[in-house]
Amino acid sequence: MHDDHGHDHHGHSHSHHQDHDHHYPEAESPIEENPLWQRDNVTLWSVGIDIGSAGTQVLFSRIQLQRQSVDLSSRYIIIDRETVYESPVSLTPYKSETLIDDRALGEIVDNAYNFANVRPEDIDTGVVILTGEALRRENAPRIASILSEKCGDLVCATAGHHMEARLAAFGSGAARASFDRDECILNIDIGGGTTKLSVLENGKVLATGAVHIGGRLLATATDLTLARIDPAGRTHAARAGFNWKVGDQVESRQLDHVAKTMANTLIEILAASPVPPEAAELYLTDPIPDELLRRAKSMVFSGGVAEFVYRREERDFGDLGQHLGHALRDRVDSGDLPWALLPDSQGIRSTALGASEYTTQLSGNTCFATDYDALLPKRNIPVLRPEFNFSDRFSADELGETLRRHIEAFEIDAASDDLVLAFHWDGSPEYRRIRALADGIRQGATERIASGKPLFIVLDADIALNLGAVLQEDLHIRNDILVIDGVALSDFDYIDVGRLRQPSNTMPVTIKSLIFNDTMEGAKTPERIHHKPAQ
Repeated sequence: MHDDHGHDHHGHSHSHHQDHDHHYPEAESPIEENPLWQRDNVTLWSVGIDIGSAGTQVLFSRIQLQRQSVDLSSRYIIIDRETVYESPVSLTPYKSETLIDDRALGEIVDNAYNFANVRPEDIDTGVVILTGEALRRENAPRIASILSEKCGDLVCATAGHHMEARLAAFGSGAARASFDRDECILNIDIGGGTTKLSVLENGKVLATGAVHIGGRLLATATDLTLARIDPAGRTHAARAGFNWKVGDQVESRQLDHVAKTMANTLIEILAASPVPPEAAELYLTDPIPDELLRRAKSMVFSGGVAEFVYRREERDFGDLGQHLGHALRDRVDSGDLPWALLPDSQGIRSTALGASEYTTQLSGNTCFATDYDALLPKRNIPVLRPEFNFSDRFSADELGETLRRHIEAFEIDAASDDLVLAFHWDGSPEYRRIRALADGIRQGATERIASGKPLFIVLDADIALNLGAVLQEDLHIRNDILVIDGVALSDFDYIDVGRLRQPSNTMPVTIKSLIFNDTMEGAKTPERIHHKPAQ
């Protein structure tokens, strides 16, 4: 079981962050050794392993979270992070058009752990993310699974355009900038195979999407013969008037022309209304609604191509990256995009940085469990969150029926498959209301309770102890029960829950999207449900 690592690294420099509701007794010893301080301040070690179309990077961070007592929630929020080690970006190794070179990839990751002087057992949380063209390789799910098992406690595998867009938006600084500047910001993350788009406001992601435009959809040898060209690379070349195949000799000015065509297409997708059909068909997800793009005031570029947009990099890596970055910067400078360019970008590090820092929430410290050792840790539990209005006198019968229908709709076998029931709780924590919630859960999860399987329940408000007690003592449910509070979840999330941490009495909860669905056929339905306009 992990102790709360490294409290001595941050304490004094963050005294201005202290929650003023908490009064610590005067003592001779450092504040970090005070048990009350340790309950409210938790430090996690995190790793982000980003395996992209062009590059692979490993990044280790130390994250400090502090408990914020507001209303019914004692949620822990990130107040500081420190990048402890950042590996160089290596070219993602491929065995063939259909396979990632697992041995070479394993060496890249092992070397990063060795250079950082970090052992897998030191890691509390983190994410392995495969994106873009790397995600399309046949052995991508197996590689993600192997790396997540061997790289530390609760390092989770994830994939998908929307997840990467979110991570890049946090890692680039766009999410923080939208909060600090109090404005809507568009993050444009251009990698080797895809461009991920995020619209952010007040630190929150409003919508995400992905477009099939990237800097490494083709690669050339030193003599400018085509060494590799992906199907999307062929499409972009054809639109520029070139019918290229592997082995063809190309010229730098022709690569410039292809890159300018791609830049024009991206600008049409972002700024034209309506978007021309031939540009719109490059979306790999549902398009981002026009009204959200119009709300943005500023933009941030991230991903490998951003290095060229911000003129931090000038080397040619034998692909379209340099050409595309220059073409986009020219269009930005000429005012073809309606947003102001912000300099706050972490560029090529964005996804790894976001992955290592922003995938984790800590539970509140008022959780309920019948047996922590039997129930934890848990990996890859699917989340169901039925929409329900918890009015002052809501009906337990209606809640039970809503929950039962929701389980049916997701085609989950409630009697055998593990699942998390998540709820957004509104209103007062009176006994009659908590009893109605417990009754509704008992009615909606009848099959699961009858099977004797554990009940996993997650709430965003701090009523876990009371709800667990009512389920066990008043309703006499004999199943193992784990109720976690202080964590907000959605449908299609999967979570990992770590072991109970002392003295803070919390559990790390890693939230992810595990759906390997960005295949050659395009995104499957769950991946596309990322933004529902208000009715």
